[in-house]
Amino acid sequence: MVDDTADARILLNIFSVAYSENSHDWKPLRTGVDIALLYGGGGAADAPAAALLRYAAGASVPLHEHCGYEHILILRGSQSDEHGSYGTGELIISPPGTRHSVTSKDGCMVLAIWEKPVRFV
Repeated sequence: MVDDTADARILLNIFSVAYSENSHDWKPLRTGVDIALLYGGGGAADAPAAALLRYAAGASVPLHEHCGYEHILILRGSQSDEHGSYGTGELIISPPGTRHSVTSKDGCMVLAIWEKPVRFV
């Protein structure tokens, strides 16, 4: 559930968000990956942002480099990269300069918070 106030957007019980998909404005991001922007992503190309990402089974994001810190909290399901597999409740922090590609065999939903957008390589 989302509580919008004049000064803050509060996601009550963050893990329940993964099961209330209809309360978000989903848009296609890549084939098999949808995004629901929470903040940012507007005019400034390198501005911080946060979003929910919903991966269909088998969806992937190609190799990319992190230009700033990125935090990924797995809310439901699992995803993998070259470094391992991550499931519900796990937090992945990618520092600037790191690279990986992401796939989700069975689908997942994550909370993504990034300092700067990634650069695809």
